Amino acid sequence: MSGIFGVVSRHDCLEDLFYGTDYLSHLGTEYGGLVVFGEKIVRKIHTLRQSQFKSKFYDDYNAMHGNMGLGVISSNEVQPICLDSKFGPFCICATGLIQNAEELVDELSNQGVSFSEISEKGVNSVELIAKLIAEGKCITDGINHMFSKIRGSCSLLLLSKEGIYAARDKFGYSPLVIGQKGDSWAATSETTAFFNIGFKIKKYLSPGEIVLLTPSGMSQKYKGTNIGQINAFLWIYTGFPTSSYEGINVEVVRERCGRYLAKNDDVRADMVAGVPDSGTTHAIGYSLESGIPFRRPLIKYTPGWDRSYTPPSQETRELIARMKLIPVKEIIEGQRIILCDDSIVRGTQLRNIIQKLWDNGAKEIHLRIACPPLLFPSVFDYSTRTREELAARRAIKAIAGKDVEDVSEYIDPDSEKYRKMVDYIAKELGVTSLKYQRLDDMVRAIGLPRERLNLYMWTGESIASPKNDATKGKA
Repeated sequence: MSGIFGVVSRHDCLEDLFYGTDYLSHLGTEYGGLVVFGEKIVRKIHTLRQSQFKSKFYDDYNAMHGNMGLGVISSNEVQPICLDSKFGPFCICATGLIQNAEELVDELSNQGVSFSEISEKGVNSVELIAKLIAEGKCITDGINHMFSKIRGSCSLLLLSKEGIYAARDKFGYSPLVIGQKGDSWAATSETTAFFNIGFKIKKYLSPGEIVLLTPSGMSQKYKGTNIGQINAFLWIYTGFPTSSYEGINVEVVRERCGRYLAKNDDVRADMVAGVPDSGTTHAIGYSLESGIPFRRPLIKYTPGWDRSYTPPSQETRELIARMKLIPVKEIIEGQRIILCDDSIVRGTQLRNIIQKLWDNGAKEIHLRIACPPLLFPSVFDYSTRTREELAARRAIKAIAGKDVEDVSEYIDPDSEKYRKMVDYIAKELGVTSLKYQRLDDMVRAIGLPRERLNLYMWTGESIASPKNDATKGKA
């Protein structure tokens, strides 16, 4: 996922824009971008692969001026995108994944539409979104037109001479929230961007809702619906602990996840630990429920290292995972350790972490995972792109001797096939035991009705993806 932030004010907005965008840095490591409307449109984009947002954009922050602006931390593509249109010039940043992007590019190309943001990955999907919006009768109509054409997900901020249009994904997969500080208004994908710069949450947008922010306030342009499914993985892993989605805080949910893990467990151990940082709160919850002490046998060396989950290269992910966690031998040696983590995606990074514990004298390692096995690649963001990446799918193929299309028995935590899958993953990772969270307990920990959560990565089902396609893994 990418992080997006926009602000309008009666005054210069650069300080709020700069720091608000920086608070989204946990969501991407590819590109950062800023654009402002002042006397003219000024856009700056830098790669973040070898440095952090603040250092890359500090000089731009001191040089750019305007009362309206957008910022983005991108996990995949160059943005914001700016273009001229019959509505006048506008700039756009977005988060999500367009499944039918190639089909739409071909359709527009056949109509004579050209694209300028081309890379080895193909056409920039944010430019595609902008070109689809430009086909509308007005900006609001254009956004709804785009929503009707795409398959997948898209939440966006659009900066025009009128102000900032904020539009949440029509299926509600990715969040968007509005904040206010005096006569300044802001929109962001993460509430954590608001707190230290003084904005108060005013509204969580509904699925498909469109609002316009100006220095005079917020006006609704399209009502949206009550039918949507927000990405449950936001609470389990992706979101920053201080963020809230649909009014539910990430840190609180992770603590509840840990408590549910402990309630369903009877293993004897000397300590509970979390894989820093996203596994830490799950471990705290486990410790509080079980009474087993929480300790830190692995310490994250923060400076210079990003989240190992976000880089697109497996080689880079493994390097970060290996280098940023430093073991404490004096705490590890001779100990029976319950190790909590948010999820097992590919498993390669986790295997390296577990080996560090063994190498430093761990007596037992009991791995506890805060969500069920991931069985389907994400079709709504860039988390995982193929079934083959997933540790659970590799286990199923090894057990069955072939790719399995119908994995319903492996989803059932009470089935024999599920048990064999988990045992295989435990052996592959090299742990004493492995247990996953049950889906119903994860849903209880989040606190929303199941039908309002997108659980596609665990069940293959969502309102945006028909079951007969999803269960065959056609991502």
